[in-house]
Amino acid sequence: MEAISLSTILPFMKSRVRVRVSQTSQPTTLKLGRPKSVMLRRPRKTVSCACHEAGENGAPSKIGRIGEVRRVTKETNVEVKLNLDGSGIADSSTSIPFLDHMLDQLASHGLFDVHVKACGDTHIDDHHTNEDVALAIGSALLQALGDRKGINRFGDLSAPLDEALVHVSLDLSGRPHLSCDLRIPTERVGSYDTQLAGENSHHIIEATFKAFARALRKATEYDLRRHGTVPSSKGVLSRS
Repeated sequence: MEAISLSTILPFMKSRVRVRVSQTSQPTTLKLGRPKSVMLRRPRKTVSCACHEAGENGAPSKIGRIGEVRRVTKETNVEVKLNLDGSGIADSSTSIPFLDHMLDQLASHGLFDVHVKACGDTHIDDHHTNEDVALAIGSALLQALGDRKGINRFGDLSAPLDEALVHVSLDLSGRPHLSCDLRIPTERVGSYDTQLAGENSHHIIEATFKAFARALRKATEYDLRRHGTVPSSKGVLSRS
């Protein structure tokens, strides 16, 4: 298995989301590192189709909030369908088993339906496929959110996994930003675990996806007290 880079740990961070992630080896404490801003680039080529309708009080109808994106480059061919009002159905095939496993976590803990089909130049390495899956999912998320009326907007959660603890705090503000204080001790997550407590790369990455999925679930769910209004004093959440 190829190295998993930081840019592939949180593929959904490449959507219009402000995110802070921190990690500690002790479940009893949380530690926030110094934020490092990253301007996330837009997909080079996407073809998409939205499908969502508002029901009572701004809540979703049976159709749900769905984003569909196809991204084709000289390096990869990626198709993504994301339903924010799903039931946790995971159907991912990226030719990268560990990434498929993480996308399963996103679906299961976020209660999203996540369908990802991707093929790419994995004979070189996993990087291009990881990156383009990230960009396509981010675009699908942006599309599925629509005008964001009635959502909670903010999500915050800590996820423990054995000796690892990861905290994710996000804001679906429409302004791109990422502060990340993850420390991945190994370049590979192999088939045999020889790492010490508090330094297990698999646990750190998996806890990150679980925390992000649950925080994103909180942020995208409808706040019934808002009656379908935009959760901002400005009256709009920018997507540009």
